[in-house]
Amino acid sequence: MAYVLYTSVFILLIISSILIFTRHHWLPHLPHLPFITPSSPSYQTLPTFNTDISSGLSSTTFDLTTNLASADPRAGLDTQAKTEIKKIMKSQKVGFDEARKLYVERRFGENGIAPDGRPRDPKFVSFS
Repeated sequence: MAYVLYTSVFILLIISSILIFTRHHWLPHLPHLPFITPSSPSYQTLPTFNTDISSGLSSTTFDLTTNLASADPRAGLDTQAKTEIKKIMKSQKVGFDEARKLYVERRFGENGIAPDGRPRDPKFVSFS
């Protein structure tokens, strides 16, 4: 029984190797597979620091060009934070730095932190 199993695995390995090495001949003749090709409607490019800079999410105090110059491998800024900051910029008619400050202060408030960065916990003791 093991002989049949090993023989079938060996034949499968040989066939798959031949298909991989000759794929440049037969791959163009396959029909369009939308779930594999990047032209499908569900395909989206990942955000990068280039797209963040071009959409106005950079300033002299929050400079993203250094990330580009150092070839930062990250995908860019957080998508949820970007949409929130853009909403603030549009609704309150403020610049990127002010919108980012308002967003961070709002996030601080949601997490129990005062706008100046100190915790709002009544048991908090600070020795300054």
